Amino acid sequence: MSENIAIDGPAGAGKSTIAKRIARQLGFIYVDTGAMYRAMALYLLEQGIDPADHQKIEECCETADISITYQNGEQQVLLNGENVTSRLREEAVGNMASASSANPKVREKLIELQRILAAKVNVVMDGRDIGTQVLPDARTKIYLTASAEIRANRRYDQLQKKGIEGSLKEIEADINERDYRDMSRDISPLKQADDAVLVDSSDMTIDEVVNKIIKIHGENKR
Repeated sequence: MSENIAIDGPAGAGKSTIAKRIARQLGFIYVDTGAMYRAMALYLLEQGIDPADHQKIEECCETADISITYQNGEQQVLLNGENVTSRLREEAVGNMASASSANPKVREKLIELQRILAAKVNVVMDGRDIGTQVLPDARTKIYLTASAEIRANRRYDQLQKKGIEGSLKEIEADINERDYRDMSRDISPLKQADDAVLVDSSDMTIDEVVNKIIKIHGENKR
């Protein structure tokens, strides 16, 4: 039986960074759900579907098979058995992904595929509703968070390192607004699963968070 780790939390909490590190240390597969949505978008484009044709998108998405594997430590995305990793950053794919990801049928199909993958191999998956909706039976569920102030400072530092100017005050306001949207949306709102462990990374380093979650997972296996 596969072992799954579900990590949820608000924007800027460091979920993807932490999830990738944990997957690498444990030898699990990190499931990049965003890449899966892009692969679905590529499939829809290949079928000649118009981004505005919601009915055709719903009909077509059912025949897509998308999975993630690793070769030489690098993530590879498979679409109906074909490696399409190199094509996922094309502008047309990004535009279609933006349009199609809001379609409930696309979301349902991708959740189904993510569950199939998680049933076959050990995975670490992060997002807003992994523990509550996508992998409700995951052995380990984490709700990773940090104060809005800390998350804003982290984002500000990232921008500074890239040579991009930003207003710390505006970044924090944007984070608070995004938190509100994520927590109050009708479909799969962001919330801590009843059986998830709260990890507040406000005063922790990346290594400390990774080690804590791995320790929690190890304790869950006993």
